[in-house]
Amino acid sequence: MAGTGSAAAAARGLARVGAGARAAGSAGPGAARGGSPYMGWRRLLGPKETLRLLEGSVVHREGAVLALNKPPGLPVLGRPGDLSLDALLPALRQRLGLAAELHVVKAPARVYSGLVLLSSCYHTTKKLQQFFTNARLRGQYPATYRAITVGIPTEVEGEIHTGLCWQQHGDRAMVVPVPAPGRRSLARKDVKSTLTRYRVLGTVGGCALLQLQPRTAFPEQLQVHLTLLLCPALGDHKHSSRVGRVLGVPFLTPETALTNTQVLDKELLSRLGLSPQQLHYLPLHIHLQELVLPEGPLCAPPPPHFLHTLRCLGLPEH
Repeated sequence: MAGTGSAAAAARGLARVGAGARAAGSAGPGAARGGSPYMGWRRLLGPKETLRLLEGSVVHREGAVLALNKPPGLPVLGRPGDLSLDALLPALRQRLGLAAELHVVKAPARVYSGLVLLSSCYHTTKKLQQFFTNARLRGQYPATYRAITVGIPTEVEGEIHTGLCWQQHGDRAMVVPVPAPGRRSLARKDVKSTLTRYRVLGTVGGCALLQLQPRTAFPEQLQVHLTLLLCPALGDHKHSSRVGRVLGVPFLTPETALTNTQVLDKELLSRLGLSPQQLHYLPLHIHLQELVLPEGPLCAPPPPHFLHTLRCLGLPEH
């Protein structure tokens, strides 16, 4: 792991951590019109502010186990000199007064917010990692996410089961679904069979709040699975273009129809207090809210921008 000096240098390069959204948590639905609360998550942060953010994001501390509530945009791992949670852990350990080195047990992807599980004991780390592996093998769902979607699933609850693989589109590598993967491609691990269970928690005005429980782990799995439901996640600027609409009816477009910014209708933009020019500031609304540990569930509240959106749309906050 990098030392405190390199952690500070990495933090100076941070351009996409969600600390700037903190002020948005108390903002009302109309606050975005004078200056969108979604813009703050991209602003440049200095090393002290980044570490202060992480120190204030602790949601659980007991024995060797520590849990943080990660903002969107912060990667867990990174190249030397880049900002990552791993690079900041030595400095965070000092700020929290911990004697032992911290290890990452489980964490959401860079673009997600939510629970990061850390351990200061090697044996505890291995024990928890094995616990999560065994839970998946037993058909259990130890991780629960919340997502705000543009579109409402046809069924109130169900499962998305498909193969996923990496595919090159020009200069971009994309995760694409493989509806009926062959046994050979699965055996060669060219394609991975993936499964996510979902449940609708609330709907309003063409948007929904979903509970997502992935049985498997694959990069961008949740975003791709939501597009297969024809309900892309709000703020998904990578995969949402795969869902088109004709006369209000959603359909899947070819994988080649890619854009860099999600397209929202005027009514939804107005409810969020956003202009079309501000759309690229909208962060992905997928949050790792709960992890089930051997001692019981561990929870982290959604970040301010997520709560702000729930209030703007009138979706349930619990």
